[in-house]
Amino acid sequence: MTKFTKALEPVKSHEDQLKLLQIELVKLQKNIIQKGERLLVILEGRDTAGKDGTIKRITEHLSPRDTRVVALNKPSPREEGEWYFQRYVAELPSAGEFTIFNRSWYNRAGVEKVMGFCTDTQYKKFMNTVNDFEALLVGSGIQILKYYLDITKDEQAARLKSRETDPLKQWKTSPIDQQAQKYWKTYSTARDLMLKKTNSADAPWTVIHANDKKLAHLNLIRDLLSRVNYPQKDKKILKVDSKIVVSWSANSSKLPKLAP
Repeated sequence: MTKFTKALEPVKSHEDQLKLLQIELVKLQKNIIQKGERLLVILEGRDTAGKDGTIKRITEHLSPRDTRVVALNKPSPREEGEWYFQRYVAELPSAGEFTIFNRSWYNRAGVEKVMGFCTDTQYKKFMNTVNDFEALLVGSGIQILKYYLDITKDEQAARLKSRETDPLKQWKTSPIDQQAQKYWKTYSTARDLMLKKTNSADAPWTVIHANDKKLAHLNLIRDLLSRVNYPQKDKKILKVDSKIVVSWSANSSKLPKLAP
């Protein structure tokens, strides 16, 4: 090797990259606990978009005591008579907690709207109040990061088929999942309206193109870490792939390119 030849660094494997990012997540959580901060991460997306797998990679090495994953079932008859946001408020992070919502109040803008589980009046009321609700949460000291995992129709079909044949994934299959392909276009319309209407300065959306699960995991975690302050951050490993992670201005009326 001459002095003019620069040795190339070996490309780190997915596992190596993930480990480095998980070390950063541990640093982040330590800071959240020490300073009593409150972090809420919302994961939305179509059925099979990869929310469960993403959460598993985020939480794998975090403190179970200080990390909460919230995945609420359909509301009970009593909850149906409450203020819509009420049961979610009870799950918000307390001081020193890192909370992840695996689906959230945005069910009303997605599956409830598409499948007719809410009235038009309920849907419109939600869409007209959710930004104010989130502004109140941010004003109270909760940092909110909202991610929408986007996949193509063909990719969803392949993942749904895999669930049917894999005995370890059959618990994920539900009647709603079976309607996902049938209502694909309707879900696309609901998604676009949700993202456009609820992309605010207080709680903007970030879209993750998630056809490639491994790239989606790495890039979402990088983006998450880059948006939260904590000491000794290794910024060198937090550069995201702009083809995977798409953010846009809260004032922009043009949505990023999404699966049609």
